[in-house]
Amino acid sequence: MTSDKLNTKFSEAVAFVNDFTEPLPADLLLKLYAYYRIANENFNHPGSSTPLINAFKANALIQAKDVKPKQAMKLYIALVDKELRNKQ
Repeated sequence: MTSDKLNTKFSEAVAFVNDFTEPLPADLLLKLYAYYRIANENFNHPGSSTPLINAFKANALIQAKDVKPKQAMKLYIALVDKELRNKQ
């Protein structure tokens, strides 16, 4: 897959998640969060005002620490396709 096509598919998957109206399981949200942050090479401290949420987000990033940005995009897309798009 070319970089342009990957970026387009990733953007579409992000938009799909942002428009999703049903509640999502916390473990799925944390995986999506980690892949999104890695794909965008954003390694800033999680921004929640709740320390426990920050801990969960930091843990999700630690679990995905060996994932590279392009791989994170592919994993994000695959997760959205498997867990969200195929269940509608």
